[in-house]
Amino acid sequence: MTGTGPLTGGCHCGAIRYELSGEPMHHALCHCTDCRRASGAPMVGWAMFPEDALTITRGEPREYASSAHGRRYFCGDCGTGLFYRNAEVLPGIVDTQAATLDDPDELPAGAHVQVAKRIGWMKDAHALPQFARYPGME
Repeated sequence: MTGTGPLTGGCHCGAIRYELSGEPMHHALCHCTDCRRASGAPMVGWAMFPEDALTITRGEPREYASSAHGRRYFCGDCGTGLFYRNAEVLPGIVDTQAATLDDPDELPAGAHVQVAKRIGWMKDAHALPQFARYPGME
């Protein structure tokens, strides 16, 4: 982390706000099918923290049992995915969707995981043409 103090973040509509204290265990971009389907995105950035590093400062996330032991937490108003817990596989740990941080640049990703499930065209996505805004509206 580059800043000082806790990291802050929240959902799209602002109903859920949270803080993360301390250093993350890691931050990885996950390409698994479950993450892609739950988010509607080609990959999801997950920052892993000890459970006690997370404080919900506003609202109450809704919980979804996405597998036998996996639990995904999201805003019940706007649908933003926020957290993932799996007490069986990752006891005492919470994964936070890093794009929901107020300043995602504070926590750069360190790895790609589950690339065996990656969408084929994502391997070279960095080579696609890039535009500062939507093409033709710059």
